[in-house]
Amino acid sequence: MTAPSLLATAPFVALLLAIALFPIIPSTERWWHKNRNKLLVSGILALLTLGYYLLRGYGYPHEGHALEPGWTSVVAVLDHAVLKDFVPFIVVLLSLYTISGGIRISGDIPAHPATNTFIIALGGLLASFIGTTGASMLLIRPLLEINRERKLKVHTVVFFIFVVSNIGGSLLPIGDPPLFLGYLRGVPFLWTFSLVWEWAFCCAALLAIYYIWDSLAWRRESPEAIRMDETERKPIRIEGKRNFVLLVGVILAVGLLVPGKYIFPFGWKVPKLDPVGLREIVQLALAGVSLLVSPRGIRKANEFNFFPINEVAALFIGLFITMQVPIEILNLRGRELGLESPAGFFWATGLLSTFLDNAPTYVVFFQTAGTLEWPHPNEVLFNVDTATGAIASPLLVAISCGAVFMGANSYIGNAPNFMVKSIAEHSGVKMPSFFGFFAYSLSILIPLFIAVTLVFFR
Repeated sequence: MTAPSLLATAPFVALLLAIALFPIIPSTERWWHKNRNKLLVSGILALLTLGYYLLRGYGYPHEGHALEPGWTSVVAVLDHAVLKDFVPFIVVLLSLYTISGGIRISGDIPAHPATNTFIIALGGLLASFIGTTGASMLLIRPLLEINRERKLKVHTVVFFIFVVSNIGGSLLPIGDPPLFLGYLRGVPFLWTFSLVWEWAFCCAALLAIYYIWDSLAWRRESPEAIRMDETERKPIRIEGKRNFVLLVGVILAVGLLVPGKYIFPFGWKVPKLDPVGLREIVQLALAGVSLLVSPRGIRKANEFNFFPINEVAALFIGLFITMQVPIEILNLRGRELGLESPAGFFWATGLLSTFLDNAPTYVVFFQTAGTLEWPHPNEVLFNVDTATGAIASPLLVAISCGAVFMGANSYIGNAPNFMVKSIAEHSGVKMPSFFGFFAYSLSILIPLFIAVTLVFFR
């Protein structure tokens, strides 16, 4: 088959650059803030990609053979990018975001280093089960409320982004968008639990560093700030507890209602429904139930709205369509990149996830790894069987960790990062700039990831 030229990837690259640069360029910052403008840019670039598939002289590769060029290829691209990838992706994010918005944790207890460390650790655990978006939205506001009297708290939000909004979501496909895209491509639902050692290593190291950092910051707080923090107390209160049951329902739906698969142990085959599957219908129904049964006061107190999820949808519909070209190139020419070792895949995936978005970056290297043979055939290992073929487990572990872990390196690496930054700034926390945040990453995360490479990917 003929591979597309690199020029054909221009819409994909342009959209990633827009996501990275428009929010930090003064002349475009306010314009880009509106979701309709994001959708406009995303839609135009997606149409350019579809136009490319319509007009080029050879067909879109599908299930091992090329389809007819023209409209046949365009329809296949839309089916693959939108119905098979984007719809399941956005439905699971929407469901988790909506249901977690019906839970409110309020109260004010002393913001001791141990207290803050416990909240971040709890978020790092919850992130794998209710998603990095769900855990971030659930815990960032109570963390900010608890630290309201303290002056030195920027580092607390930064470490929250590192652990809760990114690395914590490594253990289940619903934890972080890249892993869910892998699940859609046939990676077994529970396979991601094999990342537990890398997850534990990074979370433990970051929590230890944070505890020491916050202990030093606590000593530098003014006596007045300490006095107010110790005396102004409100008991911790959790409202909307019934939504936890609905979150469990979403997890079960994602894990069990796989189209065409049998539900163990009942032996019932999940029907294949088009264009939305039973899995997505159940998730949306659970989100609808959450909207009906959660008191409005809870969502109002949480300042809940659909702006963040609309932003993700506006951008990712374009990403999922435009990335079909680089994915096609990597499928046909992935062997030529020279990537063979887990360390190489870890850093290649991670560095792109730093400056782009970790979900499409994961897909690109997932496809690349699928074209390679493991260079050490005498070693005992388990291949991961996916819908597109077997991938050597060490390579898939490296790609998964690179995408999830290094999405924490910048505000644009993962969707919840900017959401947490926005909420913190709305609460009066002066967050670092794009490059200021990156300075935290260079000094804290990059040395940690070098250690991860030496321990796990040598």
